[in-house]
Amino acid sequence: MPTLEAQMRVRSPLNSKTQARLELQARQHRSCLTESEARLWSALKGRQLGVQFRPEVLLGGRFIVDFFASSIGLVVEVDGGYHARRRAADASRDRKLRRLGYRVIRLEAELVMRDLNAAVALIRTAL
Repeated sequence: MPTLEAQMRVRSPLNSKTQARLELQARQHRSCLTESEARLWSALKGRQLGVQFRPEVLLGGRFIVDFFASSIGLVVEVDGGYHARRRAADASRDRKLRRLGYRVIRLEAELVMRDLNAAVALIRTAL
């Protein structure tokens, strides 16, 4: 698996303005995580699961993912109500990320809020 920096520099068909906009958007997302993302981040940060996760990372030059463990190529997405309306788009995005060599797991925001330990257990099984 390439280093995170190499993964982030993957050439994409997007122009440099779009790329810069996405990088800015990822930085902004890091400073304002949703409640469920912040709750999960409290369990992922500091290598608590034995691997380093980073929040809101731009991958493949076009995908901002909620959490990413570069050492194992694992993407963790937290899906709130918005995602219920875009299941097909999320499935397409997941396929594209998998084609780039990443593993993707999705957690419902409701699960993260209701039972953080169960959400973390699902991530552990993917490690």
